[in-house]
This record gives sequence, C-alpha cells and structure tokens, in this order.
Amino acid sequence: MTPADRLPTLRSAYGHLDGAELLQAMRREFPGKLAIISSFGAESAVLLSLVAEVDQRLPVIFLDTGELFDETLAYRDELSRRLGLRDLRIIRPAVEDVARAEDLWQRDAEACCHLRKVLPLRRAVTGFHALVDGRKRFHGAERARIDTLEAGKDGLVKISPLAPWTPARIDAAFAAGRLPRHPLVAEGYRSIGCWPCSRPTAPDEPVRAGRWAGSAKTECGIHKVSTPS
Repeated sequence: MTPADRLPTLRSAYGHLDGAELLQAMRREFPGKLAIISSFGAESAVLLSLVAEVDQRLPVIFLDTGELFDETLAYRDELSRRLGLRDLRIIRPAVEDVARAEDLWQRDAEACCHLRKVLPLRRAVTGFHALVDGRKRFHGAERARIDTLEAGKDGLVKISPLAPWTPARIDAAFAAGRLPRHPLVAEGYRSIGCWPCSRPTAPDEPVRAGRWAGSAKTECGIHKVSTPS
C-alpha cells in the first residue's frame, strides 16, 4: 500500500479546499512526511508565502539543475529570507549525471530534464508521503485539468493548492502579501526554468509558451501522475 492509495479518502474529505486551508489539512494528514517542491519561478512566491503561513519548518525542495538563471538563485535566497523558510533543501544532480548531461539540452531535452530534475527529485523525496507543488490550471496544456489532489507515479500524494486559482487571484496574493516578483518577470518571462529552455513570451501567448519553445515538449517530467486529472 502506498500513500497515494489514500487518495479517495483524502479527496472526499478535502477535495473542496485549496490554498492555505488545503495545505494545513495535508500537514495534519502527513505529519513529518510532507514536502514542498518549488522552482522559485515567476509565481512561486504565492505558494511559498502560504507555506510560511502554515509552517515555516516544512521542507522546501529546490532542484538546482546547474543551468538556472543567476536571477533565480538570487531570488531563491531573497525570498527564503523574507518568508523565513527554515528547511530549504537544495538538491543537485549526481556528479556522474552532470557529466553526462553537459550540453544535452541541445540534443535531447527530455533526457536532460531526466538527469537534472527527475532523478534528483526521486532521491530527494525518499521518506516523504506527499509532495506539494505550485501548478495551476490556467497554465494550460497538461495542467488544464489538474486536480488539487492526485496520485504521483512514485506512489506519493501530489498536492496542488493553487490548481483552481486564476491569474487575478495570484496577482491579488502578490499585492496583499507585498511579495517580490522574480526579476525576470519584468523582462517578459512568465514561466522560468533552465536558461537554455526558457524565453520571454508575449501577453497573447500561453503562460508556458516560452518553455522548450519550438518543440512539442511542455513538461520536464517531475509532475507525472498515475491517475486521470
């Protein structure tokens, strides 16, 4: 039996919740076994502010792929200090994987993401039963139908407290919390990952159009689920 086998019960009890209420409920359901994953990207401050509101000691996993923007690393440090996050876990690829992944993004973006993100996350979540992420339906593509509670392929419960949130609600949370924006947002980046695979987007483009632009790829692979959204 895996933690994800509890999903029907969890959905029945908490499927109507989102935001801090859902996060608080999951903290009670998975004491000591709940972690958050954050890219410290364009909208990450909203989820992380909820984390800080609920419990600043909750583990926050940050995947440092070795190909991130310098601005992202600086933003991570600034936001962590500002919110008082007390258990930031910076996870990097294994040394042997870094050697294999050099310039791999040019030849095989899927394999690059697997080495730099999927494998490190798999190691980082050992011992946890539930993983919180910041995905939202308005980002479209595979995210358009996500639920707040899903089953991950690794047997963990996947929790997306912001899944039903709209752009207006996200903007309101930034304003209410006086949260700093990622510096690249001002340059037109609306979804920010590794520098080789991210570009600015026009207002009339989908939010994630700048990720792996020109290819059919829309996800890095860390958010795959085993049940329909």
